[in-house]
Amino acid sequence: MMSKLTQERAPIYEALEEYKDARVVPFDVPGHKRGKGNPELTRFLGEQCLTVDVNSMKPLDNLCHPISVIKDAEELAAAAFGAKDAFFMVNGTTSAVQSMVMSACKKGDKIIMPRNVHRSAINALILSGVVPVYVNPGINKRLGIPLGMALSDLERAIVENPDAKAVLVNNPTYYGICSDLCRIVELAHRYNMAVLVDEAHGTHFYFGEGLPVSAMAAGADMAAVSMHKTGGSLTQSSLLLSNGRIREGYIRQIINLTQTTSASYLLLSSLDISRRNLALKGKEIFEKVCGLAEYARQEINRIGGYYAFSRELIDGDAVFDFDVTKLSVHTLDIGRAGIEVYDILRDDYGIQIEFGDIGNILAIISVGDNELALERLVSSLYEIKRIYAKDHTGMLDHEYINPEVILPPQTAFYAEKRSVPIDESVGQVCSEFVMCYPPGIPILAPGELITKEILDYIGYAKDKGCSLTGTEDKNIEKINIVK
Repeated sequence: MMSKLTQERAPIYEALEEYKDARVVPFDVPGHKRGKGNPELTRFLGEQCLTVDVNSMKPLDNLCHPISVIKDAEELAAAAFGAKDAFFMVNGTTSAVQSMVMSACKKGDKIIMPRNVHRSAINALILSGVVPVYVNPGINKRLGIPLGMALSDLERAIVENPDAKAVLVNNPTYYGICSDLCRIVELAHRYNMAVLVDEAHGTHFYFGEGLPVSAMAAGADMAAVSMHKTGGSLTQSSLLLSNGRIREGYIRQIINLTQTTSASYLLLSSLDISRRNLALKGKEIFEKVCGLAEYARQEINRIGGYYAFSRELIDGDAVFDFDVTKLSVHTLDIGRAGIEVYDILRDDYGIQIEFGDIGNILAIISVGDNELALERLVSSLYEIKRIYAKDHTGMLDHEYINPEVILPPQTAFYAEKRSVPIDESVGQVCSEFVMCYPPGIPILAPGELITKEILDYIGYAKDKGCSLTGTEDKNIEKINIVK
């Protein structure tokens, strides 16, 4: 067996294969004992899966303190992604984002960030007591979508808050919008601030050609990467990448504050095998993905009424680049909210896309897709327009409302609170989240002023069928406010 670490290797996978061959008798957890104790589950998931759902042990290393095969697998991932250090995450990219924020900042520190972040970033502020300085994104008025971080807005925030410890950037956004990451890094580093990138939807940037710059290539200090979204690993598996500004050992300590001590070897091996696959075949994989997405975009735009947008949005600033693998489609011109088209596709045509919101839908295109599947999507959208199109007068046309922040998220979340009917909450300070999921970007976050405009948006989203989450009240009829 070769000992040199090369991208052809998959150390965790190899160790699991050796473990299976050793026919070890298990008197440890998990209690299903390699599937024998739960035959229904074994039939459903397969014996091959259950036999490697095992506990940490010496031959298989330990994710909390890796010294052998997990350490080797993480080193290979760091090399493949052009990072100094890589950390395997099994609590999802949510955990990676939170670990990233808490590694760079301590309680009371300021972090500069766009407000259209995923809830995981604001959750990190609640957990840590880090204080946000929000940079409101620009809005594309035709599409109603939030854009990237404009350099002039970021520079203003930095100059006004020179004591901030870090800048957090969404790159790309859910819709595929990318900021000028290289200049953001240069600007932040000039003021000795760390740059953290929520790169949940950017795994492919590291391997495809002609795609936007990756966080590590741009010189960012840390990045949270959802390998399971476009990298092929199992759901909930992710990577946290670091360029070395923060000590590897300290980052590991921060990760261990919240990540499970019972790491799933199904998730770990999926990261290992997927990294190998991307390192060896990523270029051709994402060349195919880009081709499929472009084919679908052209066909959808030929229908009329829909607008599958792409690089024509680039303006050199808040839309510095665009992720062409994203099939983002504006639907309002056919008189239907994105969530309505999303529901019709699923319920009437058997097509599950990633999400629909007020004005747009998003289909994730990956190596697992083919032209036949995309033709089915295109023909279904044609039928939906023919059957369901109506006048779009009076439809809400924007996805993002600039919030007014009254209190830091942690202060508001843990404050004394009371529950009131949501339609009687105007002028109060919110103590919880309200968001459409997916994508999980808060409409309201703890500490923000509740306005009539925001409540109108929430009511409209409910009426159109958006899945609203975040409030203690499951029906979203009441909301917690700061006393």
